Amino acid sequence: MEISVKRNSNIIDGIVVGISAALYLGAVAGAFYTETWETLPADFCRILLTPGPLVTDYFNIGSLPAAFLNAALCGTVMALFMIFLPGPSHVNTLAGYFLVVAHSFYGLNFLNMWPCFLAPFLYLFLKKLDYNQNLHVCMFSTCFSPFVSEFLFRYTREETYEVGKIMIEAEGVVNTLIFTLIIAFVAPAVLPGVRAWHKGYNLYNGGLAYGMFGFLVYNFLYRTMGIPAPQVPEYTNAVYDSFGNSYHLFANVFFLSLFLVCLAAGWYLNGRSFQGLEHLLLDTGYQSNFAQKYGMPLCLINIGLYGMLFLAYINLIIRYTQGAGFTGPTFGVIFAALTFTSMGQHVRNVWPIFVGYPLLSMFAFIFNRMIGGEAAWTVSNQAYINSVAFATGLCPIVGRYGSLAGILAGMLCASLCTATGALHGGLMLYNGGFTAGIVALILIPILEHYVKTARADMKQHIDLRDMMTLDEQATRKQE
Repeated sequence: MEISVKRNSNIIDGIVVGISAALYLGAVAGAFYTETWETLPADFCRILLTPGPLVTDYFNIGSLPAAFLNAALCGTVMALFMIFLPGPSHVNTLAGYFLVVAHSFYGLNFLNMWPCFLAPFLYLFLKKLDYNQNLHVCMFSTCFSPFVSEFLFRYTREETYEVGKIMIEAEGVVNTLIFTLIIAFVAPAVLPGVRAWHKGYNLYNGGLAYGMFGFLVYNFLYRTMGIPAPQVPEYTNAVYDSFGNSYHLFANVFFLSLFLVCLAAGWYLNGRSFQGLEHLLLDTGYQSNFAQKYGMPLCLINIGLYGMLFLAYINLIIRYTQGAGFTGPTFGVIFAALTFTSMGQHVRNVWPIFVGYPLLSMFAFIFNRMIGGEAAWTVSNQAYINSVAFATGLCPIVGRYGSLAGILAGMLCASLCTATGALHGGLMLYNGGFTAGIVALILIPILEHYVKTARADMKQHIDLRDMMTLDEQATRKQE
């Protein structure tokens, strides 16, 4: 079956426009649900003017509708660039869109995203590279947005910072401009080559690349230079407290409606059938572009199915363990979980990773009971909710090495996820992808050594284009 690039592009554009519209509707519905119409402007401004290291809950700093408005505006900007830049939209930019929207609920906002998003365009301009084909690099670079807020609002003030108060100094602006120039030339350079490290087994390629760079910047500024380390802002939100810091009903109605619409739209665009879905669900997910192989209608169905699976997982762990609820970060990671549903993730190759988290939690609980201690965490702690969404980026391991390897990958991610954030001080938003990348670096050599059949078959799946730098890709295109 021949897949139309134009049709795929049109459907991708429709997805980002539809989700952006849903976010605006969510902002309106959220204002009615929480009765915060009058405070919405002030809540939104407080989100913009507050530093946002991981995990800054924008439902607490602002409000439910203010966070949705922030996500809607950020998503709209990404959608406009996707639609109006010359050339077809592709699955890489769809992945970037999901990540921008996801982090707009915790850490990324309509103010701090601009320097990081626009910076790589300078590199693309000087290198004469295609903006459309590399737009995802600009989107992924927004993971450094918390650095911008730190430079503007807290870097020069230390103890004098107040939540939501405008205190921008010239030094902060200069620091932001310098950092923007660094991002412009570093972000596009480090992204392509890092795939060789994990050999394509971590779909969140930017997590490992930008995690390492964030580690370098954070330690230079806050360790070497001795600047006081950033802290998550403290703020008391009476409305949020009245809902138990969890918008459970709102989350389920919003996301279930969204995923059912995706499922129905995919079914309709696929000729009012699910034909071909079985082939997508049998795909290993390794070095795979579902849009090119199966078409975007089936990818849209996959988004709906995968989204409902992840929503069910979140509901189960919140119901049966103690921890966080449907907070801003939880809303965000539900969107983040969809990132690569057109490039490798589906319900068959992610469930073992989900299983790894409660399994490790159970082992920790049993071990602590044996020694008379008490387990320090559950799978519904916020860090573990966030981590599991990104750990599913290791789904190619399941496809290539089986369910047991996937369960082990999930357990390793759960073990590491609370430690990796300290490496970059929470100022790099792709911490879950960073953790998954580290797990891939550890696990893949072991699997390749002991699982000989998969190791021998590897050469058939390597895509050399993924190993080339942007410059090499541009040269090959000209040739």
